[in-house]
Amino acid sequence: MVGLLGKKIGMTSIFREGGVNVACTIIEAQPNMVTHVKSSDGKDGYDSIQIAFDDKKEKNTSKQMQGHFAKSKVSPKYKLVEIRNCDLEVGLGDAIDVSLFEEGDIVNVVGTSKGKGFQGVVKRHGFGGVGQATHGQHNRGRAPGAIGACSYPARVFKGTRMAGRMGGDRVKVKNLEVVKVFKDENLVLIKGAVPGAKGSYVLIEK
Repeated sequence: MVGLLGKKIGMTSIFREGGVNVACTIIEAQPNMVTHVKSSDGKDGYDSIQIAFDDKKEKNTSKQMQGHFAKSKVSPKYKLVEIRNCDLEVGLGDAIDVSLFEEGDIVNVVGTSKGKGFQGVVKRHGFGGVGQATHGQHNRGRAPGAIGACSYPARVFKGTRMAGRMGGDRVKVKNLEVVKVFKDENLVLIKGAVPGAKGSYVLIEK
């Protein structure tokens, strides 16, 4: 598996042959730097590489992380991700860019979904509400209704679908198509929507 960190810019649409309009997400993926390499032969016990993305000021970087970046002769970065069993032959300080992808490739995209705050069961779980508004049901339209707890079990089962915080989760969307790659601008256009707000970090896995 190989991967590339990028930043979600927003969405657009392009026309394909035959006049088909395709909605796409624009991801800016400046060259990722390899900041750590692990090997199954060494003390780590498994193969992986660590990639870093998005420049960060040195004054905002801890001394420990400054030393970590100095080992690979890379300037401090905001986002670091470890990729196991990477198919690329790379070493410390090497760069990985959008030339990794070609039009038509099928990829997975990992991101953090937008936070929605505290939401009720209709928005969070798709409940239909109590239903009819007759017989005095003046304020029960979006209520969860009974949850089945009585003298037995005398508690609420874990995992019961109820109101609560929604969003802000790690989400992976699989089998998305790479529509276009602009190598000069370090841009990748991916068909459909990917998780996260504009400006958030995403990982493109191939």
